[in-house]
Amino acid sequence: MAHVSTVILGTGSYAPERILTNAELAKLVDTSDEWIRSRSGIRERHIAAEGEATSDLAVAAAKAALADAKLAPTDIDLLIVATVTPDLTIPAASCIIQHKLGIRTNVPCFDLNAACSGFVYALDTASAMLTSGRYRRALVIGAEKLSSITDWKDRTTCVLFGDGAGAVVLGVSHEPGVGLIGTRLGAYGDSTDLLFVPKGGSNSPPSAESVAAGDHFLKMKGKEVFKIAVRAMEEAARDILEHHHLRADQIGLVIPHQANLRIIEAISQYLEVPMDRFYVNVDRYGNTSSASIPIALDEARRAGRIKRGDYTLLVAFGAGLTYGSALIRW
Repeated sequence: MAHVSTVILGTGSYAPERILTNAELAKLVDTSDEWIRSRSGIRERHIAAEGEATSDLAVAAAKAALADAKLAPTDIDLLIVATVTPDLTIPAASCIIQHKLGIRTNVPCFDLNAACSGFVYALDTASAMLTSGRYRRALVIGAEKLSSITDWKDRTTCVLFGDGAGAVVLGVSHEPGVGLIGTRLGAYGDSTDLLFVPKGGSNSPPSAESVAAGDHFLKMKGKEVFKIAVRAMEEAARDILEHHHLRADQIGLVIPHQANLRIIEAISQYLEVPMDRFYVNVDRYGNTSSASIPIALDEARRAGRIKRGDYTLLVAFGAGLTYGSALIRW
């Protein structure tokens, strides 16, 4: 059987026009620019406009990725959207995005929820479907409007999150040694209470009481999440490198989930990969969950940080608690 691999044909990203700075946040809650920066590395984040939905962010990123790939929406035969903030509970955001983009109606569309690891999970899922031979070109989008589930009175969480979307167009190649080389995915399902939205699902449907109590906003135990995130991302990175007989110094660029600069610096130290080989934009976007890696990937490509023959390592961690890594050779 001929070798088949998944390759990235184009990338795109989009962030809402409105920028919310640390100084502006300091007027809403008891915080300061120094406090936020020293703990997270974040100085600003993008916030969606009123009436601007997750699907709108996704469509803008998708159009940029399609243009980069020199393809039309009608060329796509698989659509996967990674998100924890769909426009509606039902239907999937992907169906709304399919209609807005003009993707054909005989194309499968579905959402995937792995929180901040969502893009890596979606990449692996799309790759498996493409290399099966049943699909030719996939559009994979990570899109979030986290401002819609952020408690703007909670200074421990509201400073961290932002809105945005990133997208990739995937195809197949018969050239050996290029494309998506491998992935590693996992989850710690025993730690769901460290990062979650308490109410609103089938276990606790919305009520006047739950809305009044703010139980539909994201809750996080930051210190515990930090510790597990560093360990899980380091192990996911080491595991995939060892499996493919690569040394850390052979990686041209590491694109980590952009949650916290201190987490990224810790991973850099443990892997013994200098920070100048990590792509970091958390200072400008904050944590955009499943959108963070594809936004950074798009920026890195357009900035010339990725060249043909390079290895790029993606590594993520999120609510679930989920984690994952992906190795790409261009």
